[in-house]
Amino acid sequence: MKIKKLCLGLLFLFLLCGCTENNNNLSSSDKTPSGQQPNVNEESVIKVVYFSCTNNTKTVATKIANYLNCPIDEIVPLIPYTADDLNYNQNSSRANLEQNDNNARPEIKDSIDLENVNTIFLGYPIWWGKLPKIIYTFLETYDLTNYKIIPFCTSGGSSIATSVNEIKKLEPNATILEGKRFNANASDLEVQSFVDSLKL
Repeated sequence: MKIKKLCLGLLFLFLLCGCTENNNNLSSSDKTPSGQQPNVNEESVIKVVYFSCTNNTKTVATKIANYLNCPIDEIVPLIPYTADDLNYNQNSSRANLEQNDNNARPEIKDSIDLENVNTIFLGYPIWWGKLPKIIYTFLETYDLTNYKIIPFCTSGGSSIATSVNEIKKLEPNATILEGKRFNANASDLEVQSFVDSLKL
């Protein structure tokens, strides 16, 4: 009788351990309903992605990445922009031609690794009050469904609002925050205050 009870007890423990192991092996996708927005408040996996020609946006992007201790990646054009390309006073300059062409999509040199990322700080300069067309290329290249996108830009005076609306149209299945515009000489404190206000 004692042996029988002992055997039953061991069998029960074996089954209990097996169930526990199976539950622990469930992936995050098994535990989360399909299509649910990632809970960045609990497990944010953040990356800073930016495009910068004159290093103004790069400076702010670097401050954000350093403050959050998160990875950073640059959107590098396949054909680099020259000073002449950015001459807004020349109607035939590359930047002018791209911004006036709804179909312009400048190629990106290298792929951006977004594996396991769910929150992106997306940085860019404001060109003619809008997104540079290379940001269109980035947003149309990657499926950012259910991502949280936090825009930030650098500009001498133009608002970020129009560019944020562009992002919302390009990424209707992502959560787009209103973002922030920075001057070229944005301080560490200003950048950190912005990040802190997001409560990531």
